[in-house]
Amino acid sequence: MTAKPKVLISDKMSAQAAEVFASRGVDVIVKTDMTPDELREAIKEYDGLAIRSSTKVTPDILISAAGKLKVIGRAGIGVDNVDISAATQNGVVVMNTPFGNSITTAEHSVAMLMALARQIPQANQSTHAGKWEKSKFMGQELFGKTLGVIGCGNIGAIVADRAIGLKMKVVAFDPFLSADRAIEIGVEKVELEDLLKRADFITLHTPMTDGTRGIINAEALAKCKKGVRIINCARGGLVVEADLKAALDSGHVAGAALDVFEEEPAKENALFGHENVICTPHLGASTVEAQENVALQVAEQMANFLLHGAVSNAINMPSVSAEDAPKLRPYMKLAEQLGSFAGQLVEGNVKDIRIQYEGAVASLNIKPLTALVLAGFLKPSMEGVNIVSAPLKAKERGISLSEVTREKAVRYQTLIRISITTDAGESTISGTVIGDDMPRIIEIDGLPMETTVNKNMLYILNQDKPGLIGAVGTMLGNAGINIADFTLGRIPDKNTAIALITTDDPVSGKLLDDIAGIEQVERVEGLRF
Repeated sequence: MTAKPKVLISDKMSAQAAEVFASRGVDVIVKTDMTPDELREAIKEYDGLAIRSSTKVTPDILISAAGKLKVIGRAGIGVDNVDISAATQNGVVVMNTPFGNSITTAEHSVAMLMALARQIPQANQSTHAGKWEKSKFMGQELFGKTLGVIGCGNIGAIVADRAIGLKMKVVAFDPFLSADRAIEIGVEKVELEDLLKRADFITLHTPMTDGTRGIINAEALAKCKKGVRIINCARGGLVVEADLKAALDSGHVAGAALDVFEEEPAKENALFGHENVICTPHLGASTVEAQENVALQVAEQMANFLLHGAVSNAINMPSVSAEDAPKLRPYMKLAEQLGSFAGQLVEGNVKDIRIQYEGAVASLNIKPLTALVLAGFLKPSMEGVNIVSAPLKAKERGISLSEVTREKAVRYQTLIRISITTDAGESTISGTVIGDDMPRIIEIDGLPMETTVNKNMLYILNQDKPGLIGAVGTMLGNAGINIADFTLGRIPDKNTAIALITTDDPVSGKLLDDIAGIEQVERVEGLRF
């Protein structure tokens, strides 16, 4: 008789999660507030670990669980407390529940918006103290004011909808928000600089990426109108706290409402005690409804995986049935690599993505491959996206998607081609699989060139003139960066060439700027995979 799978719930969550596991035939133990050493010892006995944000799943815990632990389920969207790389290396699937708390988080942002406009926390404290300072707390109406939404995905769109209901004007900055989607949700799509200049209130709903870290800094705040108010219920690092404090002290920023901080738990912070700052302890997802939703979802997902092998909302593994997996596996890595490559290079607002499958791959279930392409494409600019959420995220941003299959390939036994149309034009990238499991890029923007995808790469578009290779090689050498591979492709009639360079180490921003300054170089990008 097969033993029942065992799951440990190590963080406080709705009791309904344990009930779901038990009803599905999974043995479940609830044991919270364990020390790291206690968890490291206990985890050896379990097939699954269900967590919220308190449990930190470190590499040593995963190593201790090697050979037994199969899945980690996060009741919520953020997985910052799980070492994804270590989980993958140890064969542990990491799942989250990306859609269970969107409304709750959006509502908290709106609550902070209204509290900030009317100074409700400060007035409450003053009144409790018996001061009755009615003239001190002069508020500001939201009616007719402009709300700037930075990041207009699922949560941002809900906030915009609620603000429109309050008769506010909403402007939104989001590179992935299409013009049609903006019209559909009733916002005006603008560039960031325009949003900063026009907004009376600014609310952030963007993921934490290299491009968004510190997006509200001294330079951005200086562009804002005097008296602007800032709300952040997304990620602490989006706002440079020292810069915000300086702007508050000078009076340029009238107030701020923060649910998240650069360092959490935030026991000390330079903004604490400021009379114009409202703070809450990361309560965005803290409602009964949201916590029940994510607890139920994570229990269902983990039970389905442990009992039937079904994978849903996986961060580090494609969601695909056990039947299709052996057939699709050779193409999965290629699909994600092509998407990631395109996502790091494409310029302009994306209008549509066309994926063409030729040859052997065209006869398979291509939906998981399409989802992998989209996930790879969105990941460079979107936090937490996976192959389950990627199609919805693309749809929310008004990106049109089409798939074409052709069972007879022209040049290769199998081929996947991605075409991306933006307001700047069209870009294409194609790849194939050599042997059983060797994905290769074979074409970029119509230029034939064959290369493998590696962790650190440089993309250089240049004029086809002598001297480029030597100049780039010298710069990399002087910086102590070794070249592992160098692939060139040429378009003679256009006097254009592309260089793809694999390096042992990532190339810094300063070095990228230096390479961009080479006479022949038209564009250079550092790529990470």
